[in-house]
Amino acid sequence: MFLESISTEMKLLLQTLDEFVREEILPLERPFLLHDFDTLLPATEEVRQRAKGLGLWLPQIPEAYGGMGLTLFEHGLVSERLGRTPLGHYILNCQAPDAGNMEILIEHGTPEQKERFLMPLLAGDIRSCFSMTEPENAGSNPTWLSTTATKDGDDYLVNGHKWFSTGADGAAFAIVMAVTDPAAARHQRASMIIVPVDTPGFHIVENTSVMGERGQGWASHGEIRYDDCRVPQSNRLGAEGMGFVIAQQRLGPGRIHHCMRWIGICERAFDLMCRQATLRELAPGRTLAEMGPVQNWIAESRAEIDAARLLVLQTAYKIDREGAYAARDDISLIKFHVAGVLQAVLDRAIQVHGAMGMTDETPLAFWYRHERAARIYDGPDEVHKWSVARRILSRYA
Repeated sequence: MFLESISTEMKLLLQTLDEFVREEILPLERPFLLHDFDTLLPATEEVRQRAKGLGLWLPQIPEAYGGMGLTLFEHGLVSERLGRTPLGHYILNCQAPDAGNMEILIEHGTPEQKERFLMPLLAGDIRSCFSMTEPENAGSNPTWLSTTATKDGDDYLVNGHKWFSTGADGAAFAIVMAVTDPAAARHQRASMIIVPVDTPGFHIVENTSVMGERGQGWASHGEIRYDDCRVPQSNRLGAEGMGFVIAQQRLGPGRIHHCMRWIGICERAFDLMCRQATLRELAPGRTLAEMGPVQNWIAESRAEIDAARLLVLQTAYKIDREGAYAARDDISLIKFHVAGVLQAVLDRAIQVHGAMGMTDETPLAFWYRHERAARIYDGPDEVHKWSVARRILSRYA
């Protein structure tokens, strides 16, 4: 049913995106994979401006804020196309964590916060980061935080230690999860607070090395220390103690974005795998495509990718119509299932490429380094399985 809801206009948009990715974005991959960021930035800015001129900007954002106004289901379709290259989402200004930060600023920001932080973010003039994960505490328990925001007059003093604050390098501000009332119920202790990076006491320790790669700019994960960062209480998003609730609102749709991006990665990896299988000769006139194990990997991957896509789009369709709470089982299912499919498809594609698969001649090694974390971030697989199984079993009790 939900596939029938794809309009003619949406199909045309997807065709335009396929062409834009192929003609404008894929040529930028080489310097990105070789970490030539200084050379890459001017070129990406030019392509971003072309995307904006074509109306391919902020697909996930309402038209009232300058976006394309797509539904979550429609943005899922777009996200798959963009996911076929590591640069896709950044070019259209819908990359994590900025996309999620835009959404919560639209929903919970004051007029002053929107003017100062949201509007430049939407325009692509600045970037942001989301600062929640702490090295000292389990990320699987988002209510367990050591970072605090203590009231001092009309201000907060923020103190704490965060890491995996994606895109902190070069960001203009961070949205920080910090405990504002340690005596409150555990889901009401923390608040989200905007901390500009030029605030005294804001220190980026380093870009965290991920399997040997530190990255740069938006394609990095920052370790941050907050040492008596003084910000006005007016920088708080929403009511005090609403941090966990806002985070949950952010993560539900965000998992659709991630999962459809992963499917885009799978499709690109699948295409590379099939091309390599038909071209790579083991002996004169004998290719990898003739090998039984390779044929099995191709068949299994095709079935797994197609099934995963249908599961994610079904979930997005349900969220659009019934809300994230009604789709909470579906959200957990897609999070761990698609992450597993992603890892399996990437592993097969690398195996078919042999030694080349371990290099940066293709994006496979980049994805293998960074997307192994798909089974960890936004809730590890084990937590999602435990959570959805408990809800299912409760219906039988």
